[in-house]
Amino acid sequence: MNLNLLIPDLFWPDALQQNIYDELSMRHLETLLSKSISSTNPIHAMEAWLCQQFNIARQQNNWPIAPIMLHTDAPDLAKASKDFWMRADPVHLRIEQNHIMLADSQAFQITEEEANELIQDINHNFSPDGFTFLSLQPDRWYIRLPAIADMQTHMLSQVTCKNINNFLPSGTDSILWHKIFNEIQMLLHEHPVNQTRESRGELTINSIWLWGGGSMPQFVRSPYTHVWGNDDFPRALALAHGTNHSKLPADADEWLMTQPNGDHLVVLDSLRGKAQYRNAYGWRETLKDMEQNWFSPLHAALKAGKINQLTITALNETSSRNFSLTRSDLWKFWRITKPLSIHSKKH
Repeated sequence: MNLNLLIPDLFWPDALQQNIYDELSMRHLETLLSKSISSTNPIHAMEAWLCQQFNIARQQNNWPIAPIMLHTDAPDLAKASKDFWMRADPVHLRIEQNHIMLADSQAFQITEEEANELIQDINHNFSPDGFTFLSLQPDRWYIRLPAIADMQTHMLSQVTCKNINNFLPSGTDSILWHKIFNEIQMLLHEHPVNQTRESRGELTINSIWLWGGGSMPQFVRSPYTHVWGNDDFPRALALAHGTNHSKLPADADEWLMTQPNGDHLVVLDSLRGKAQYRNAYGWRETLKDMEQNWFSPLHAALKAGKINQLTITALNETSSRNFSLTRSDLWKFWRITKPLSIHSKKH
C-alpha cells in the first residue's frame, strides 16, 4: 500500500518568523522528512496540484475548477453541461491604506437565503449580458457562460488575505469583467442584505472573486484508488473519475483500521486557513495535533511494513515539495534527523 499525504502550509509561510518553530515537539514528522528523498515542483496551490495529479490541463491559463466542482455542487449540470463556467465566490474586501485586502468565507458566514437574494438581484441587473449567476452553495457562486471567456485569473486561495491589486484578471476579455466586477461591487454596497449584516456587526458581502474558469475536462485520470479528505474539491475530482472517496478519519489509527490497499491520497488541509489568516497559535496547535494523530501512527506503520511507500507533499506559496520514503529509508543513519525549522528554510 502506498500513501500520499497532501498537506498545504506544512511550513509557516513567513520565512522570517522562524521562532514559530520554537518548542514544537515534532519528532515523528522530523524523522519522516529527514529520512526521505525530496523533490520540488513549481505547482503550489492545492487545487492546481490536484488538477495536475488527475491529468487535467489548464484552459486559457486557468485551472478549470468551476466545471469540476459541479460534480459536487450540481451533478445534473456536470453531466449535461458543455458551457463555460467560472467561480464567482462571495468575498469581503477591505481598504487598508492603498491596498484592497480580501477575506473569503472562512472569515464570515452567509446563509442560503442571503446568497439567493444577492444572486437574484445580480442576475436581475446582468441578465441581458448572456450569462447567469448561480449560488449552488451559499459560499460557492458560479457564472454560466455560453462562450469561452479569454481571461486569466488567480485562485481564491492564492488571494485570501492578500492585496487584490496584484491578482486582478488579465487577458482579452478582462476589461469587460473588470467593468462587471465594479458594477457588482456598487450593487452590493448598498444592498439590504449587507445593511442588515452590518447592523448585526457581521462582515458584508461586498464583492465577488472570479476564478477557476473552464469547460468540463473530457478526460480525468486518477493515480489513486482512494481519496480521503474533507475538502470538496478532491471529492469532486474523485466523482469526476469514479474514484473511491471518503471523509477524513479522525486519525491515522482509524484510517489504518480500514486496512487500505492500493494507492491512497489523504488530504490534511487543516493548517491552510490558519496560515492564510496568519493565525500562528492556531497553526502551531493544529500541527501538534497532526503530529500525535497522523505522523506518529504513520511513522510506526511505515516501520512495521504496513505502508510500502509514504510521500508527504508540502505545499507553500511558491512551490510544492515531495518527501518520499520507504521502510528501509528509516534505517539510513547517515540521513540525520533535522529540526522542522531547517526543512522550512529550503522552501
